[in-house]
Parts: sequence; structure tokens; C-alpha cells
Amino acid sequence: MALVPAPEIDGPVINEVDMGSDPSALTVRATVVQASTVFYDTPATLDKAERLIADAAAYGSQLIVFPEAFIGGYPRGSNFGVAIGSRSAKGKEEFRKYHAAAIDVPGPEVDRLAALAGKYKVYLVMGVIERDGYTLYCTVLFFDSQGQYLGKHRKLMPTALERVIWGFGDGSTIPVFETPVGKIGALICWENRMPLLRTALYAKGIEIYCAPTADAREVWQASMTHIALEGGCFVLSANQFCRRKDYPPPPEYVFGSGEDDLSPDSVVCAGGSAIISPSGSILAGPNYEGEALISADLDLGEIVRAKFDFDVVGHYARPEVLNLTVRDHPLNSVTFTSTAQKQGSEKS
Repeated sequence: MALVPAPEIDGPVINEVDMGSDPSALTVRATVVQASTVFYDTPATLDKAERLIADAAAYGSQLIVFPEAFIGGYPRGSNFGVAIGSRSAKGKEEFRKYHAAAIDVPGPEVDRLAALAGKYKVYLVMGVIERDGYTLYCTVLFFDSQGQYLGKHRKLMPTALERVIWGFGDGSTIPVFETPVGKIGALICWENRMPLLRTALYAKGIEIYCAPTADAREVWQASMTHIALEGGCFVLSANQFCRRKDYPPPPEYVFGSGEDDLSPDSVVCAGGSAIISPSGSILAGPNYEGEALISADLDLGEIVRAKFDFDVVGHYARPEVLNLTVRDHPLNSVTFTSTAQKQGSEKS
């Protein structure tokens, strides 16, 4: 595991006790984790997460961001036996194993992640596969440095074949959390290419924009730089670095039609994790070399300086011409009137 260091800083690093009278004058050390899941083995993945958190915390990191689907795994190369009009028995069994590796929210794995955040005194942003009954969601969980679970974001729009295995989030899980290290939120992978969804986060005042992803292409960096400039925020993009051997061997796990071209050491996801400032400067990364902890020191004053030039939902907005309505209530397929009546009586 390589540690990509942050540059030396002149200003103070934020701590849990003294935030100072001017938060924008403070500096926060952040780390994005670039590492692979232990696929189909959630306990081992949690153990690996703890080692990575401990290493980043020992380096002084106060905010740690993990990749998309780190807990539960990103099923790269798999098609789950799906073709238009048919699904195979092998693909259904593959989904059963994938479902078993997912986690309940809340649940014991969430409790452990919260305890890790508290133990190492870090703010933690973790990509997971969330199990809600028999439906799976690609989700990001947020924890504070006191060991409290803050909430989650469910991926609103899975991409391509992801829509076969993951459910769709709704407007009730696009939070931005105000913390001593800044206002933190996240969108996952190609959600970051949805302008209206980004605008919802900007309107909530996001300052540290986390972008867990599975996209290792170089063109991804253009999107991350654009978002940093557009939102006047720090962008922290975390991706897994995986080789074929990080997944189960065939025939248990097959990389679609390309399996024959892969050796155990073939890179199947090259990472590209990076940290970018509100001015568009690359502070760390992109790293395509292997598993790494990629760190940078975030000068929160950069946010204010960037907003002076361009505030997308402030002085640069034209609400009399363009506006956005976000339906941020949860959507349920089944509602029981007795439950609704009980909740109404409790409020009254």
C-alpha cells in the first residue's frame, strides 16, 4: 500500500477542540483510499478497511473517503446471466452470493464502521452495497469522528447493467452534513454527470464534495475538475484499484467475454483517485499505479476565494429565468393508512 503524502502546510490543521473563530482560515487533512474489496468476503473487507483507516489516521488525516461499493464489492465484468428476455440459473446464484455480501443499514457492519470512525477520530465516507430486504442499493454512508452514523446517500441513477442489480435512490437521501471539517456530501460515479443533481448539493452548501466512483478512465478527471470549478468546492474522488486476482477465480466469477484475455495480475480497474481544489488545481493524484492512500491538505479559505469569482447558486444564479425543484421526500411503494394515522396523532 503506497502512501501519497500531502504537501507541508503553513496554517493550522483543524482539530476536535479548537475550530477557531474563522473556520475558513483552517486546513483539513483529507485522504482518499484507492484499494480493492475482498470480494464476497465482507468481514475481511471490514478488516482491510480498518487497516486503511488506521494508516490514514496515523498520517494525520481527519477525513477519509472510500471508493464506490467498497463494502460489498463492485461486480465489475459480471452480467449476472442477464440477456433481454432471460436470466440464467448461474446468474441468479451469483446474485444470491452478492446479496449475502451486502449490509443492512442500520446493522452490525454500520455499527463497526461507526466505532472505527470514533476510535481513530476521523470523519468517514464509505461506499457500500446496502441490502434493504431483497433489493440492493449502491450507497454511501457518513460517520463523524465521535463514532456517530450521520446518514446515507443512495445512488439515484445506476448506470447501464447496474440497473439490473441495484435499486434506484430517491430525493430523501441526498444529504449534505455540516461538520467541523466542512459541509460534506457525496454523489456516486456517473451521478456526478447529472447537472441538476449536482445543483441540489450546491444549494445545500456543499464544501467537500465526495465522488466515490468505478470510472478509471482519464476523461473522468475532466468531470472532477469541472465540478470543483462549478461548485467552488473541494472534490475528493476515490476509486478501487483491482487486479483480476482480487475477484474469485473462474468459473466462480467470470469477467464476461473478456475472461480469456486476463491473467491473475491483469488490472481490471486502474484507480485514478484524486483530490482537486475549488480553483481546479489538482492537489493529489490522479494515481493509476496501484493501491494507495492519496492525501492533501484542504485550505478551506479556497472555497470563499473561489465563490468570489463564481457562486453557481448565489450571485451567478438567475432564479427568475432558471430554477430547480427537488422532491426530497421518501417514496414508498406501499403505505399503510394505520401507520400514517399513528404518525399523525403523535405529531398532534
